[in-house]
Amino acid sequence: MSKIKSICVYCGSQPGHHPEYIEAAKTLGKDMAENSIRLIYGGGGAGIMGEVARAVLSNGGEVTGVIPEFLIPKERGNMGADGGIDSHALGNVIVTKDMHERKTKMYELSDAFVALPGGIGTLEEIVEIMTWAQLGRHANPIVFANVNGFWNPMVDLMAHMAESGFIHTSKLLKPIIVNEPDQIVSRILAA
Repeated sequence: MSKIKSICVYCGSQPGHHPEYIEAAKTLGKDMAENSIRLIYGGGGAGIMGEVARAVLSNGGEVTGVIPEFLIPKERGNMGADGGIDSHALGNVIVTKDMHERKTKMYELSDAFVALPGGIGTLEEIVEIMTWAQLGRHANPIVFANVNGFWNPMVDLMAHMAESGFIHTSKLLKPIIVNEPDQIVSRILAA
C-alpha cells in the first residue's frame, strides 16, 4: 500500500457549540504535521476549518486550501491586487471557479478523507466521497471523526440503509469511525 502523503479534511467553517470540536481540529492538525502528512482542506480561515490549518502550519506541516472564487470574501478575506489570495492565507491556496471543481481538485490531491464535525457542506462532501468509494472510483480510507458522538446519527443512518438493502456494495464502503481525535492519523495509516 502506498504511503499516505495527504489527507483531505472536511469540517465546519464555524466552531460549533462544543470546545471538543476545536480541540479535535488542533489534535488532528498536529498529528498530521508530525507524520509529514499534508492537509488538503476548503481554504477557509474560520471555525474548525481554520483551526485545523493553523495546527498543521504551527507544527511545521504543509497545507493546501482549495476554495472557489465566490467564497473567498466570506471564508478567506479579499483577493489581492495581483488576483491572488490575501497575505493572511493559510498555506498554499488553489482558487477554483466553482464548488464542483473544488471537490474534484480536493479529491485528486488526497490519499485519505476525514470528516470532522460540520454542517450541510461537510455532510455533502463526505457523502460524495463515500459514493465514489461505493462506485469503485477509489479505495482511500474514509474516517468519521466522531467527536463527542457528533456522527452517531450518520452511523445509524448508514446501518439502516445497509439493513434495508440500499448499500449494494458494502465491501467497497467501509468508513472508519474514530471517537478519539488522537487516533485518527494512526487509524488511517493502519488502514
